[in-house]
Amino acid sequence: MCSCLARILSWFAALFSVSNMSVDWIGYGYAALIASGGVIGYTRAGSVPSLAAGLLFGGLAGFGAYQISNDPQNVWVSLATSGALTGIMGKRFYGSRKFMPAGLMAGASLLMVGKLSMALLQKPHEA
Repeated sequence: MCSCLARILSWFAALFSVSNMSVDWIGYGYAALIASGGVIGYTRAGSVPSLAAGLLFGGLAGFGAYQISNDPQNVWVSLATSGALTGIMGKRFYGSRKFMPAGLMAGASLLMVGKLSMALLQKPHEA
């Protein structure tokens, strides 16, 4: 257990040690929103699928934010994750008409798709 914690701490140290990278705080916040939504779904309704999906998609979104932090043009993992969640949660919202949780996740995911699409349309900066 301690070696696992040490690996996680060293990963976070490596993540924030690069001095010239701009951190994708919006992407990390989005990942936290997804993961916490899965945890809340599990604690309130006992939904193991919500927990699994929240942690899976939250982890993918966090990995995508890490990639964008290292290379702002590397948006593909984040774009695929937020696009899939837009479709899945949008369909659930359309069927239920309930804002929580499907409408919130669909809206946040759609905003992320827009943000990432704008990043793709921008010209890369010369170093």
